[in-house]
Amino acid sequence: MTAKAQENHEGVIKFHLDFREGPAPAERLVLELNAWRARFLELGLIGQDPERYEGYGFGNLSRRLPGQGENAFLISGTQTGHLEELQVDHYATVLHCNPAKNQLQATGQIKPSSEALSHGILYQSHPEIHWVMHLHSPDIFNHYRSLTLPCTDPSAAYGTPEMASAIEALAKERQDSHPSLLVMGGHQDGILAYGSDAEATGDLVIRTLNSALQSEP
Repeated sequence: MTAKAQENHEGVIKFHLDFREGPAPAERLVLELNAWRARFLELGLIGQDPERYEGYGFGNLSRRLPGQGENAFLISGTQTGHLEELQVDHYATVLHCNPAKNQLQATGQIKPSSEALSHGILYQSHPEIHWVMHLHSPDIFNHYRSLTLPCTDPSAAYGTPEMASAIEALAKERQDSHPSLLVMGGHQDGILAYGSDAEATGDLVIRTLNSALQSEP
């Protein structure tokens, strides 16, 4: 079935989604994702809070799925932020992503996160990117200048082709295989960390958060 969701709220799918119900991913594929999700949940970088973002869930993680089609990836499902722990049926498999046309094809037991376009453009940009972590941190977001972090144009809203294009432009500036982190200027408190190794990418988030907390107000 094809669905297009609301346009003006945080946390809802904005792209044209071709979703077909299918099997959940193998448990071994979500173990590392869930381990990092637990750490980020504790730090308040993922979750759901009635006082934040109109009460919608925030933050999501993904990993590349080699052997399942070019640039296929596994991503946490839409509006799962309130869950303490995710099961395999809380992850969707994205089979094809076309950010320029605002289209995405996915399968699983749940629809993919509203930020799937942002993840997809990163996987398409660099074959060495295997992990993407979309988180929400007011501390990092508000100190991105002092932390010298790249930031997308604030006019590019989340979950849109414009945001995907802005992310792609920044990602193409990377010169090596080290993990990177950027700020999503048009997505309140939104950040994206990405790299070839889950541990190195997650550690970059935590180091950046610690640096932000030590920054001047």
